[in-house]
Amino acid sequence: MQWDSHPVRVWAQSHPDKLALITPQKNYTWQTLDNAIDQLAQSLEQKGIGNGSLITAIGKNSVDLLLLILACHRISAMTAVTMPRPDSELETCLNTLYSPQQPRWIWSSQADVCRWRQRVKSSNPQSSYKVSSPATITFTSGSSGTPKAVLHTHQQHFASASGLLEPFSFNKGDTWLLSLPLYHVSGLAIVYRWLLAGACLKIGEGDLSIDIQGVSHASLVPTQLSRLMTTNATDRLKRVLLGGANIPLELCEQASARNIDTWLGYGMTEMASTITAKRYDGLKGVGGCLPKRELTIKDSQIYVRGDTLAEGYYHQGKINPLIDKEGWFCTGDLGEWLNDQLVIKGRTDNQFISGGENIHCEEIEGALMSIPEIGNALVLPQPDADYGYRPVAYVDWVEQPLSKSKIESILAKYLVKFKWPVEYYLIPETLLASGIKVSRKALIEHHESQG
Repeated sequence: MQWDSHPVRVWAQSHPDKLALITPQKNYTWQTLDNAIDQLAQSLEQKGIGNGSLITAIGKNSVDLLLLILACHRISAMTAVTMPRPDSELETCLNTLYSPQQPRWIWSSQADVCRWRQRVKSSNPQSSYKVSSPATITFTSGSSGTPKAVLHTHQQHFASASGLLEPFSFNKGDTWLLSLPLYHVSGLAIVYRWLLAGACLKIGEGDLSIDIQGVSHASLVPTQLSRLMTTNATDRLKRVLLGGANIPLELCEQASARNIDTWLGYGMTEMASTITAKRYDGLKGVGGCLPKRELTIKDSQIYVRGDTLAEGYYHQGKINPLIDKEGWFCTGDLGEWLNDQLVIKGRTDNQFISGGENIHCEEIEGALMSIPEIGNALVLPQPDADYGYRPVAYVDWVEQPLSKSKIESILAKYLVKFKWPVEYYLIPETLLASGIKVSRKALIEHHESQG
């Protein structure tokens, strides 16, 4: 979709009094939201931020962070949102974004912007918005190495939103909960779907069982939905998009029993979130390719391209391409087609050899996630004198933990014995805090630190 003005301005002109945003502090109509964005955009320009500037925003979801992102849209400034990090990790991110000669524009949820380059105030901030402008920089999860900074334009985000919303209905009378962090592309995708549809967005206080009340749509990871199924807070919830981890079909069946329309998806940062999706049908797989995307499999590896594919990897003002000569991006994921549905087999970098046998971590994780008491599971290779490596599992229990023997009696239905984890550990609470998925890299570092 092409916009002559920023989408908030478009909806403010056509539906000024319609509810646009629900927050813990106040609610916004499209008109009051447009006014708030204008005021903040002018303040940013007074500080010298304008077309092509890059702000690094550090923080978790809040109305202030959302308004900052939308104000940057209006003046064609870019935002790179990152989670709160230790100083050393933050410095690595900043060195990726800024050259030594560039001013570092930094905003924190705990403080005002801490460094600004002064400039004469510009006028008419809303006039510089262009749908083709570079808009967001999102750091990859860094599960197998140093995170990369992925640059998308508004147009690529809107292509992602429109392709999903063709089959996945989201209309003006609906409300989507901002249940995933804005420093992940899945959180940004919720914002662009909201802007495209002209519907309502809700920012909660952080307690999902409370925040979900009054919401019709949500993007969740399986652990979040599992915990919601133990509450009575889903009365108005009618459609959920699941992703981010192995998805147990039993969980979808529980949701269907509550008249929640559950969709399974596969996506990634470089493709502006969801690539394939399907309504739960009881069959293995994550559906077919959505509109505006293409997907092919070469030598068991998944390649993607299309209107949602990022401009490239951003490094100190330069954009490094991520595609091959035919325009394909190699995802690093392994997959196959089964009954016209994509089946994810794992990642090329998440496999190891145990006693001469190839083991895919995701295969074991999928079997563990079929156990209702387990909300999340990650498998790591642990050195072993006899086999080279053996699998160990970190789990997040939804209910009372099961004994190792009980787990193995269930795994026997899915896996040969050499794939059973030899030990089970709890996923550290600190690694569960991101609200979307646990960093495999951080978990490996934690495991190694335990000796």
